[in-house]
Amino acid sequence: MELKTALPLSQFILQQEDQHPEASGEFTDLLMEIALAAKMINRLVVRAGLVDIIGETGEENVHGERVQRLDRYAHETLHRLLGSTGQLAVLASEEDEGIVPVLQGRRQGNYVVNFDPLDGSSNIGANVNIGTIFSILPRITREGNGTMLDCLQPGQRQVAAGYVMYGSSTMLVYTTGSGVHGFTYEPSIGEFLLSEPNIRTPARGHIYSTNEGNYTFWSDEVRRYVDWLKSEDATNRHPYTGRYVGSLVADFHRNLLYGGIFLYPASRRTPNGKLRVLYEAAPLAFVAEQAGGAASDGLRRIMDIAPTSLHERTPLFLGSIKDVRECEEFLQGRHPALASPRSEPGGGG
Repeated sequence: MELKTALPLSQFILQQEDQHPEASGEFTDLLMEIALAAKMINRLVVRAGLVDIIGETGEENVHGERVQRLDRYAHETLHRLLGSTGQLAVLASEEDEGIVPVLQGRRQGNYVVNFDPLDGSSNIGANVNIGTIFSILPRITREGNGTMLDCLQPGQRQVAAGYVMYGSSTMLVYTTGSGVHGFTYEPSIGEFLLSEPNIRTPARGHIYSTNEGNYTFWSDEVRRYVDWLKSEDATNRHPYTGRYVGSLVADFHRNLLYGGIFLYPASRRTPNGKLRVLYEAAPLAFVAEQAGGAASDGLRRIMDIAPTSLHERTPLFLGSIKDVRECEEFLQGRHPALASPRSEPGGGG
């Protein structure tokens, strides 16, 4: 089958740079290094069953989670490539307790990168989609080494964010605040090619994505919302279809294209939520909003959260704008369906 002609990522980024005569080229270099890191990680992901990379390192990360060997490789690859560009002041990784300094001897740059090196890594052995999430921010300190303050910025200050999804095909999706663009990796030429320009997510979807194994531990408001999605109601085009992979990048990417809502609410087990503001919620919120969607913690816009610690967690409701707004109405006790008697899944209303 003949491949359709598509613009390589490198050319696309340069075309975008040409629209900003004041650009120094530093930001372009940084994006290209992220793409290179993704290619290197992809090389091992697609060979995971053939090379000695599956399994645990025997260590635990700052969250008490067992570190996968591919996790460690992804973290070290991103640190090595991004830390050597000269474009960064500091990095922060979901895998490390503190900030990650740039490599010794490198100049201090004007940007900061927060990243989750390998989202969904517990799925590696089952050949399920996994991903890398990144967030790029401007440096706010003026001199010397970058500090934690540079990393702890609200999502609305991001200058770029995106993710790489490794799977049946490997995709890099990102935004710089002027729309969302998706690139598919073509291994025969070693390039990411533009395959999904100007992605727009539907205003309403018909998919909900959540771990219903936590249903018992959710608040009554969250349970009412999910029950409502599953109820039979032709007026609201219910029931919704449940789809949950267990890799945030995969669940988000599907809903970005088809519409729907991803929810990981607070629970009795995780009263502050489970997902991290800096490494997961804020970058995907930026992508969602640029594609016409929304992201909320149930009470406020994710992009407005000013984190106070590197590993601050948040509830996350992410996806089509009408679905997210309805979810907020349930959580805040404002949705009209709450005035009617509680309905059971599969029942009326």
